[in-house]
Amino acid sequence: MVEYGGGINNGPAGQVGGNPGGAGSPELGTPVDFFGTVGNTLNDATAFVSSQPIEVLILGVVIVFLGLVVLRRAF
Repeated sequence: MVEYGGGINNGPAGQVGGNPGGAGSPELGTPVDFFGTVGNTLNDATAFVSSQPIEVLILGVVIVFLGLVVLRRAF
């Protein structure tokens, strides 16, 4: 097996491989999605609101409306 290159990927040289920039760093050229968490946050917020009972949703709408009235009077 060693004469066909099997010793390289199974031996000590294969154990040394890993991320070139150290543990946890992305490889060069890997695109980073900075706004990927925005979609997750919106998804979580939508799931949270949709899981609330109708009384809580009505109370939330009333609170938002009262907040808009207070802001209107402030300006």
